Amino acid sequence: MSNPIRVLMVTSEWPAPGMSRTAHFIKRQADFLRAAGVDVEVFPFKGAKNPLNYLKAWWQFRLKLRRGRYDLVHAQFGQSGLLALPKRLPLVVTFRGSDLLGTVSDRSGRHMWASRIHTRLCRLVARRADACVVVSGHMKAYLPPSVEAEVIPSGLDFDFFRELPRDEARRRLGLPEDERLVLFVGRPTQARKRMWLAERAVEVLNETLPSRLVVVWGVPHAEVPVYMSACDALVFTSMQEGSPNVVKEALACNLPVVSVKVGDVEERLRGVDGCEVCEDERPESVAAALGRVLGRGGRSAGRAAVRGLDERIITDRVIGIYRRVLAGRPEFAGVCLTGGDSLAGEGYPERALAAGAVAPPSEARVSAVRQS
Repeated sequence: MSNPIRVLMVTSEWPAPGMSRTAHFIKRQADFLRAAGVDVEVFPFKGAKNPLNYLKAWWQFRLKLRRGRYDLVHAQFGQSGLLALPKRLPLVVTFRGSDLLGTVSDRSGRHMWASRIHTRLCRLVARRADACVVVSGHMKAYLPPSVEAEVIPSGLDFDFFRELPRDEARRRLGLPEDERLVLFVGRPTQARKRMWLAERAVEVLNETLPSRLVVVWGVPHAEVPVYMSACDALVFTSMQEGSPNVVKEALACNLPVVSVKVGDVEERLRGVDGCEVCEDERPESVAAALGRVLGRGGRSAGRAAVRGLDERIITDRVIGIYRRVLAGRPEFAGVCLTGGDSLAGEGYPERALAAGAVAPPSEARVSAVRQS
C-alpha cells in the first residue's frame, strides 16, 4: 500500500489560539493538506528578527530532520527556509510578502536597513529551493532572474468566511444599527497599514456623508467574519502587500471593498460590483470612493469572484507542487497520497461544498518547537 507524502512545514509565524492578529491562513493550509491525505508536521518558531533565535531554531530543526522521517520541507516565508539549509530534503518555499518586498519600520514608515539583508537571504533561499511559490504575480520581479515561481494565493475557508445578516451581526457586536460603518482591519501602530490614511479619509467623508470607522485588531478570530457582516464597507490603505488576505476575506463575506492600488488588489476587485480601487492615495480620493460605494448601498458580489480561491482548490495545487518536486527521485518512488482522487474538477468547488467533502479537521495534531 502506498504511503502519504510526509511534509515538515517550517514557519516563522503561527497563530495564537483564537486571536486574529496571527497567521491563521498558514494553519488553515496545513489543516486542509492533512484532510487531503498529506502527513503534515509543523515546526513553528519565533524569529523576531533576532539572529540568535534563528540559530537556536536552526539547530532544533536539524535535530528534528535527523530523528524524523519526512519526504520534503515546506517553508512558509522565505526566512523560514534558512532553517532547511544546507538541504537534506527537497525544499518548497512559499514567499508571502515582506520576505521579498522588504520590512517597513513602524517608526519611520520606510523600509528598514536590516531588511536589505533579510531580502537577500530570502533570495538565497529561493536559489536553493526545489520549487518556489509566490502569493501574487508582482512578487516574481523580486526573485532572482534564474528562479521560476508559481503564483498560488492563500486560500479561503468559505464555511468560515460567510455573510451573516447585518442586523444580527451588529447586535452580537454591540454596534449601532442606524450608522454607516467603515471597517479597518489591522494593527493601528503598524506603519505599513497606514491607519492614518483611513482615518483621514473617513474624516473627509464625514463632511458630506456621516460614517464611523470601526478598527478591528486583537479580537477573537471567529469574530472577524461577524465584523465583516456588520459593516458597510472595508477600507484598505496599506502601502505594501503580497496578496492581502483581509481583502479576499471581505469579498468572501460580500463586503464592499475600497482600496488603494497595492499587491494583487486590482486583480481581485476587477469587475466586482460594489468595490473600487482608488485612483491615487490621497485621503480625498479614498473618501470619494467610499462615498460612491456607501451611496450605492447593499453588499458586493465578491463571494462569486473569489470562488477560485477555495482552500480545497489551493490545496490541490500545493499537492501538485509536492508531487512534481518528488517525481523522478527513486528514493520517493513509493510515495503518493492516500485517499485516492482529488476533489478538484468539473463543478468544483460547488460540488465539493454540497457534498460536505474535505472539511478541515477541528483538532489538528501539531508537533511544535517554539522559541521564546
